[in-house]
Amino acid sequence: MLAQESKMDGDSIIRDTDGRQPRAWPEDETLIPDWIYTDQDTYDRELEKIFLGRHWNYVGLDCEVPEPGNYFRSYVGPLPVVVTRDMDGEVHVFENRCAHRGVEFCREYRGSADSFICPYHNWTYNLQGDLTAVPFRRGVKGHGGMPKDFDMAERGLRKFHVATRGGVIFASACDDMESIEDYLGPVICPEFDATFDGGEMKLLGVHRNILPANWKLYQENLK
Repeated sequence: MLAQESKMDGDSIIRDTDGRQPRAWPEDETLIPDWIYTDQDTYDRELEKIFLGRHWNYVGLDCEVPEPGNYFRSYVGPLPVVVTRDMDGEVHVFENRCAHRGVEFCREYRGSADSFICPYHNWTYNLQGDLTAVPFRRGVKGHGGMPKDFDMAERGLRKFHVATRGGVIFASACDDMESIEDYLGPVICPEFDATFDGGEMKLLGVHRNILPANWKLYQENLK
């Protein structure tokens, strides 16, 4: 977490509670230093504390996966993910990077499938993100292959916890994340429900912007 403390000269510093190098903040708190948008260490901490921390990330809408087998690509922070609906109707979110060599195996923005096959070495995953097949796992004529202790159950994709409310899908990397209702709280929940009231939604189209900018610049200018 980040903590602010005062210095004798009146300036403030931003210090991470894990003891990392602090950054000076201007005495006038209305002035935003440029390093908040460009510093790599600050960005890395934002990923750790926000997108991969105790946070529910918006990844899409329930109507984007209306049928079993449907999927679409999205992001949790900078991490590419795939959102799927399995054959039992459950929604799953997992990282779009093969557990073998990190290749983005899902290349289409959206579609329908019963499995995903990585184009690099043909590792195959189901709609829950579990590894289901590895070519030449036992080698060829006793040569090569995976180690004897290779366990496919431990080689699945990185999975995110999923919450839905009012047709909106959220994902979190936090293992003990509170419910989406507790996360939004009593003030935001009614406002959220006023917009997403559970009525049927239909995806009419998608408009994408790819911006070469820090995520905070986009967020600050979104309105």
